Amino acid sequence: MSMYVKVFLLSLAVTAALTPVCIKLAPKVGAMDVPKDSRRVHKKPIPRFGGPAIFLGFISSALFLRPIDEQMLGVYIAAAVMLAVGVADDVFDIPAKVKLLGQLACGVILWVDSLQIRGMANFLPIGPGYIRFPSGVSLIVTLIWIIAITNCINLMDGLDGLASGIVLIASLSIAYISVHTGRDMTLGMILAVAGACLGFLIYNFNPAKIFMGDSGSNLLGLLLASISMIGDAPTKSVTLFSTVMPMIIIAVPIFDTVFAVIRRTVHHRSFFEADKGHLHHRILAMGFGQRRTVLTLYCICAILGVAGILWSMKLKFEALLLIGVAGVLIFIFLGIGIDEDDQIARREAAARVNEPMTIYASMEEALKAEAEREGSMDFFGGDEKK
Repeated sequence: MSMYVKVFLLSLAVTAALTPVCIKLAPKVGAMDVPKDSRRVHKKPIPRFGGPAIFLGFISSALFLRPIDEQMLGVYIAAAVMLAVGVADDVFDIPAKVKLLGQLACGVILWVDSLQIRGMANFLPIGPGYIRFPSGVSLIVTLIWIIAITNCINLMDGLDGLASGIVLIASLSIAYISVHTGRDMTLGMILAVAGACLGFLIYNFNPAKIFMGDSGSNLLGLLLASISMIGDAPTKSVTLFSTVMPMIIIAVPIFDTVFAVIRRTVHHRSFFEADKGHLHHRILAMGFGQRRTVLTLYCICAILGVAGILWSMKLKFEALLLIGVAGVLIFIFLGIGIDEDDQIARREAAARVNEPMTIYASMEEALKAEAEREGSMDFFGGDEKK
């Protein structure tokens, strides 16, 4: 059996084995997501403590693959710091600014340990093929990249299985490109991420038994951003692989984040204020149901993953064609003309996506309600069977 297959399966097995432990541990540490406002789609308290299982699945597989070197040490330390910040948020709901400081710290750790964006490709017909950044510029660009990708994945974690499935698709796409371009180390690390995502998705797909929480979504965003930067050679191909390819492959989370910034700016709201105007909320508002919404976004992400693969193979026309198809689909779902705080909620109610929201007086009352609630879900519609 190939070493890389073993890496994938080990990560999958460890994460799948430890996730039930996290489900049982979550209520004891207070890491529960209680549906206390209309923004939440779920109807009962759900553990939000998937990060530790994902981290241990990834780290066990990565250490199995190879000894620790300077770059990988930086990834491991940064991942541990991000996990700690995420767990603190899952348990204590720490302020967004504190989480941002944690993300900045992780970016600095990676940069110090030689995981850096050191320059950019020069696509103009004149000048050098590669433009080197001074150290200060390299640090700033690296920090922006780490924070941007981390928050893109975090903001997409709004439906059962959405973020874990998107990262799984992106990881497998990057793995294929790694095979095509001969990046063995990137291949092993990204397959460890893919295995952890699949192992967690077993419990996270609708109806979810557990959410990954900030400890999981921030961790996966950090791993995607950092693993793509493995390698030191200052060439145009390195720039293409470390930034351009991931931007194509995870274009849906990136677009959703940019759209959220624009939307909240137009409505004079803080960027850190949550709302129901995300792409997945808009698809839900059209009556798709949770599972069909998630599967729809999986398909769009898969299209973009293939586009990224084609671009890496220099089939740019075919890649642009697929990007155009994905863009049209996103445009269709955005064009439903809504006020995100009002019409989305009404459409969801009309589509029977949500039951009337219950606000619990205490964690004990919420957990009791969860234990008493029984039912099964229709796979495609996501409606509860009576």
